[in-house]
Amino acid sequence: MKTLTKAEEQVMQILWKLKEGVVKDVVEEFGVPKPAYTTVATVLKVLENKGFVSCRKIGNVNLFSPAVVRTDYVRTQFSSFLKNYFSGSFPKLATFFARENNLGMDELEEMIRIAQIELKKENPNK
Repeated sequence: MKTLTKAEEQVMQILWKLKEGVVKDVVEEFGVPKPAYTTVATVLKVLENKGFVSCRKIGNVNLFSPAVVRTDYVRTQFSSFLKNYFSGSFPKLATFFARENNLGMDELEEMIRIAQIELKKENPNK
């Protein structure tokens, strides 16, 4: 899966939230200052060409919707990040995160507890 530019990712985040929308809908979701309508339209067209967005015409309006599931994109990007910066090691990532955020043992144990709960939700038989 291709990596998105910052602008493309911003538009995708909005589209994932909206589920579908026209250019105007996407522009309205941006904070101030809002990007130009034509800029958002161009980014949506690029995303369509990359296969991230699908477009259907309703009259003379283009209705855009995500063609890629958000969790699939996140999974791919996170795996790439983990591989490129931490040699694919989640413990190295967790250690870096703990060190950079000055986490104590209580906070690390809380992270483990939450992870165990989440994993049990996904795999109740374990």
